[in-house]
Amino acid sequence: MEWPERFRYVVVEGPIGVGKTSLARRLATEIDSELLLEDPGSNPFLPQFYESPDRHALATQLFFLFQRIDQVRALRQGDFFRGVTTADFFFAKDPLFAQLTLGDEEFALYRKIHDHLAPQAPVPDLVIYLQASPRVLAERVRKRGIGYERGVSENYLARLSEAYSRYFHEYTESPLLVVNTEGLNLVDRPEDFRLLLRRIIEMRGTREFFGRGA
Repeated sequence: MEWPERFRYVVVEGPIGVGKTSLARRLATEIDSELLLEDPGSNPFLPQFYESPDRHALATQLFFLFQRIDQVRALRQGDFFRGVTTADFFFAKDPLFAQLTLGDEEFALYRKIHDHLAPQAPVPDLVIYLQASPRVLAERVRKRGIGYERGVSENYLARLSEAYSRYFHEYTESPLLVVNTEGLNLVDRPEDFRLLLRRIIEMRGTREFFGRGA
C-alpha cells in the first residue's frame, strides 16, 4: 500500500499507556519515515513529580515543553525534499497535562510560555488519536513496569483520558483518526496493523473512527 503524499507529518497521540510510542515506531518502520519520540527518561524532574506532584509539576512540564519544541521546530521550515515524519507527541496538546497538575498561577505562567512557543510548531497533516478505558490504561502501565510510573493512579488516568476526549472532540486543525485500541493489538498483530494502515490510506474525511466494529 502506498502512503499518501498529503500525510507528511503524522502524530500518534493518546494518554499514558495507550500505546502511542509503540505504534509510532511500527508505523515509522512500515513507511520508512523519520521518527520523533518523547524522551521522558531524560526529564530529571519526572520521577520527583510522581513522588511529589505539587512541588515538581511546573519544572516537569516546562522541561517537556522545551524538549518538544526543540524536536519539532525544524519541521516548520517546510522543506519540500523532507520525507515523512512520524511523532509520538503533539506540541499543541501539551497544556492538557499542565492544566491537570498545575495551580492557577503556575498554569497561567506555563500558558504564556507555551503560547509564545506555539507558532514555531507545525500543524500535523494527520493526527492518530488512540483511546482506551482508564482500567485498560492502568493495566498497560503496570505491565510495562517503568519504576517512576508506579505512582500513576487509575483516577489520574481517568482525568487525563477525559481531558484528551474533550480536546480532540473540538479539534479541527488537521485530519483526525480516532482509534479505539481495546480489542486491537496494532503492534504485534499484523492483521490489525494492516487494517489500520488501510484505513489511513483510504481516509477521505477530516474525522474518522477505527476499532472493532467501527
